[in-house]
Amino acid sequence: MKSDKRTFDENTLLLYGITDRTWLCGRSLEEDVRKSLEGGVTFLQIREKHLDDGEFLEETLKLKEVCGEFKVPLVVNDNVEVAIKSDVDGVHIGQDDMSAEEVRALIGDEKIMGVSAQTVEQALLAEEQGADYLGVGAVFPTDSKEDAETIDLKVFEEICKVVKIPVVAIGGITKENIDRLKGMGAKGVALISAIYGQNDIKRATMELKEKLRDFKEEKMKTALTIAGSDSGGGAGIQADIKTMSAMGVYAMSAITALTAQNTRGVMGIMEVNADFLGKQIDAVFTDIYPDSVKIGMVSSDKLICKIAEKLREHDAKNIVVDPVMVATSGAGLIREDAVEALRAQLLSVADLVTPNIPEGEILTGMKIHNRDDMEDAAEKMSREYGCAVLIKGGHSLRDAHDCLCENGEITWFYGKRIDNPNNHGTGCTLSSAISACLAKGCSIKDSIRKSKTYLEGALKSGLDLGGGKGPLNHFYFLK
Repeated sequence: MKSDKRTFDENTLLLYGITDRTWLCGRSLEEDVRKSLEGGVTFLQIREKHLDDGEFLEETLKLKEVCGEFKVPLVVNDNVEVAIKSDVDGVHIGQDDMSAEEVRALIGDEKIMGVSAQTVEQALLAEEQGADYLGVGAVFPTDSKEDAETIDLKVFEEICKVVKIPVVAIGGITKENIDRLKGMGAKGVALISAIYGQNDIKRATMELKEKLRDFKEEKMKTALTIAGSDSGGGAGIQADIKTMSAMGVYAMSAITALTAQNTRGVMGIMEVNADFLGKQIDAVFTDIYPDSVKIGMVSSDKLICKIAEKLREHDAKNIVVDPVMVATSGAGLIREDAVEALRAQLLSVADLVTPNIPEGEILTGMKIHNRDDMEDAAEKMSREYGCAVLIKGGHSLRDAHDCLCENGEITWFYGKRIDNPNNHGTGCTLSSAISACLAKGCSIKDSIRKSKTYLEGALKSGLDLGGGKGPLNHFYFLK
């Protein structure tokens, strides 16, 4: 078990370098390590798979001296005997080595012990057996370790939440994808080729260090809305951005169509090209990775397929689909071929779908007349598409009660119907609020509860703009 006597500064784990002589190209390992330390490496692991114990010990002693100059901790990968003989700061072991409990008994309580983990169970066991930190991954595909298997980032985030010891992300991390790990709870990142495989090791390390400057700071959560633009500002992208901002989340957008509309109606629609929509989504994901994604009205099958393709490609999380299919007037807003693409492509990647009753009828082929029908429809959709389903009752049943089916469990969310004719964009607002809450780490149920409260406040405000069905007051709480 972990000793109270042992002290360990988790801040040293921020930029964790792992050696690999594959890229030496005639240089000495000592030379390359020195360059990385000058660039800002804060923790070093010597990894030598192809040296005998004598050569491994010799290299370790050289690096011990260099690390001592920079006051950077040095641990030995796997080889406990070399770690003990060299008297370095500690050892890092994998799941195929001896148990953490056995290693702790050999190295004593004063040495650092890191343990590799890929599952929550492995992480908790390592913590129980005295690990000081965890190396978790591979978080991205990597060529540095032939047997490295990638793990779902949701598993990585869960490990960070359940253990009390610091977690270091490892595997396939580069300057380009490192931002995807921010806000997940990691205390640092472990890098091999991103440091030692570069022509200018010192410069590469400095650039990585700059990327990590605010790594551990609590960052504003982010959300992406993929929907059409409403020039009147009441619904679509404009409503989504207002809502997400009001909920304290940084909002980004990928626009599916431009509309000419106001409170009185829609005068024109110009759909974007599918490839350009894909470029918008790529631009967001490769720079500011969104913590959640909300999808609104998408009228064509080509756009739907492109969205689904890009969300899979970027491993998007917390996806909320608002299947905007039927207007308040009852008019259809989506072509039949797009409905089939919606079923086949988008709903299969969603975490939550939020249809109103007419949309629920289209997606299930059922008639929904009452609460029992809502429950049956929600269960059917959830089972068929493998996601949570929230059927909103206000559209047709003349109340504000919504029915959620999540993992086979039915939950009702009750609300008061507010007599306000200016309710343009209520569906967009609710789904965007839910998306924002999911981005901030709330459960689906809590996200719905908070979002309904927010929507109620926006409706109660009584904003009256335009000559038709007016918008909500998304910032009603500001005086």
